[in-house]
Amino acid sequence: MAPTAPAPRVQIFGLEKDQATRAAIRFFKERRAEVHLVDLRRKPISPDELRRFVQRLGAGALLDTAGGAYRDAGLGYLTMDEAGIVERLLADSRLLRLPLVRFGEAVTAGPADATWKSWLSPDREGRPR
Repeated sequence: MAPTAPAPRVQIFGLEKDQATRAAIRFFKERRAEVHLVDLRRKPISPDELRRFVQRLGAGALLDTAGGAYRDAGLGYLTMDEAGIVERLLADSRLLRLPLVRFGEAVTAGPADATWKSWLSPDREGRPR
């Protein structure tokens, strides 16, 4: 009997009651991936972890411009640079585009089923990048 490969491991930053976060958890569990959820209501994202997402995606990709927190803060009228956006995201996690998903070195912000499928595809060689 051939040894089975270990289950892929993903880390999801989101809110337990958020629909997109629940959909991401369901997506990975249906594909037998090991899921580690970091509920941002209980534990805010660390500056280092946020920096990892910003380095790969850019701060603007992490900002949920369609959310109520964005409108309520009046951010649509402001011009912010990367540092300003990061500062706002650290101060108020409601501004994050959820879920934030990490698979090794690869990351996504918001629903990204096509990318997640590519991470888990059987023809993918080696480990996550």
